[in-house]
Amino acid sequence: MSRNIVLVDPLPRTLELIMTPEVRSRLEKLGEVVVSEDRQMPDELVDEILPDTVLIFGQTAMPKERLDRATKLKAIINVESNFLPNIDYQACVERGIWVITPASAFASPVAEASLAMALDLARGITVADRDFRAGTEEYGLAANRDTFRFAGANVGIIGFGDLGRQLRELIRPFRNEVRVYDPWLPKEIIERLDCRPATLEETLAESRVVFVFASVTSENEGFIGRREFALMQPGSAFLLMSRAAVVDFPAMLDAVRSGHIRAATDVFPEEPVAADDPVRQIPGLLLSAHRTGGTRDAFYELGAMSVADAELIMRGLPPQLCRRADPATASRLRSKPVAVS
Repeated sequence: MSRNIVLVDPLPRTLELIMTPEVRSRLEKLGEVVVSEDRQMPDELVDEILPDTVLIFGQTAMPKERLDRATKLKAIINVESNFLPNIDYQACVERGIWVITPASAFASPVAEASLAMALDLARGITVADRDFRAGTEEYGLAANRDTFRFAGANVGIIGFGDLGRQLRELIRPFRNEVRVYDPWLPKEIIERLDCRPATLEETLAESRVVFVFASVTSENEGFIGRREFALMQPGSAFLLMSRAAVVDFPAMLDAVRSGHIRAATDVFPEEPVAADDPVRQIPGLLLSAHRTGGTRDAFYELGAMSVADAELIMRGLPPQLCRRADPATASRLRSKPVAVS
């Protein structure tokens, strides 16, 4: 008897985390749902059901040998939100199998938090709060000797994908001149959003506030290091909002310790961060526990986008909401798999 199986292997996500009951109901109408949520789906079960699988929701490894057996497969929907190097992307393209991710669900909340953290770094909001609680507060001009106005400040954006573009829209009322460094984009796209294409060096040296939204690739691990931090203006703000591996993390911490820059980071080389990690004690560093994108509505958006595109695909139509994997770029991505939902 012919079956249409929807293989759901979403860890570290769970269906409860990413789908409302209404979206879960829509998922179950797409086929016979086989779910593994308490652990990664066992290889023997994956191999058993692959010939009848039409959709995969998750990060299941799909090399060519498995794709050869998955003759009914129409789409792989990565709900972890990173394209991992465990899929033969070129073979998927050749066979008409969509590989997509709803990662843009996190763009708006990350941009919103990035702006909030930039305002904090510029105006010293949490520093002033700690001083007040310690009884060492100052008032008026004296309390603002190390602050600056975000409004009108030159802004640099490194990495101009979903996150960078959302941030650019949010800061329009602040009338910033915005420089963008993204070697994967033509200048026409950058200029279309009222930004100036710039080199990495120009973006760092000419910006008072620098946002990093770049993905990790095979070419750019640690590409912002001691030389690059030295280019930044004294007292400027650096916000690491994408992946820790794009910077030389110890070099960033040294630049903050020295007082050359102030910084904020939502990501770390190892997560969760150890309780005794010295990063917790550095003045001038605003810390966030990889939480800026993980709002309740964003997680539900992951599920809603995924199921909506799966419905289109099952009707023979192309996906409209999720980002599609391109072999030329997906093979170069080096994002660390998410370990904590």
